[in-house]
Amino acid sequence: MNSTRFLFLHKKLNGWRRLLSKCVLLVVCLFIISMQPAYAGLDDDRYDGNMFVVYAGNGSLVPSRQTLAQSLAEHKPVFLAFYLDDSSDSKRYAISISRVQEFYGKVAEIIPISVDSIPFKETYDPTEPGYYYSGSVPQVLVFNQSGEVVLNKKGQVPFEEIDDEFRKIFNLLPRTETAKLQRRAFNEFSSELAQ
Repeated sequence: MNSTRFLFLHKKLNGWRRLLSKCVLLVVCLFIISMQPAYAGLDDDRYDGNMFVVYAGNGSLVPSRQTLAQSLAEHKPVFLAFYLDDSSDSKRYAISISRVQEFYGKVAEIIPISVDSIPFKETYDPTEPGYYYSGSVPQVLVFNQSGEVVLNKKGQVPFEEIDDEFRKIFNLLPRTETAKLQRRAFNEFSSELAQ
C-alpha cells in the first residue's frame, strides 16, 4: 500500500513541476516579448539618462564639485553651462562641455546645471545659477577670478570662443601662437561627435 501511495504522490508532484515550469517559461516569454528596445537618440528630445555619460563618455561632470557660490567666494574662474538631459541641442553640446573640462577642469570650476534643478523664485542672488539663466539651452557663461561674466552665450558656442576667454583669464598665448590642442576620444560615439 505504501509503494502505491508513493507512486501516486510522485506522479502528482511531477505533474505540478511540469505545470510550474511551463508557467515560468510562459511568464519569461511574455516579459521578453513586451520589452521595448532602448534607443538613445541624439536628435530627439527624449530622456536617455545622464547626457554626459551617454553622449560625451564623461560621467564626472555631474554633480559638480562646487556650487557657483563656493567657486565665486574662492575667486576661481568658472565655466557655467545650462542644459537639459532631454534636449537634443543639449545632447549635441555635451561633448563640448566635456572638452572644456578636459582642458580647464584642473584650474577652473566646471559647473553644468540642469535647468530643471533651478528652484523657481521671484529673484535670485548673483551667486545663484538662476540669476544668469536666460530661458534657453544650452547656455554657457565664463566668469573670471573677480566673479565678472566675461562670456554669456546661448546655443552651440564653439569651444574656441570659450578657450579664447580662458586664455585671457589665465594669460595664455593666443591659439594662433601655440600648438593645436588635440582631444582624446572617450569612446567610439563621442569621437564621432567631435569630428
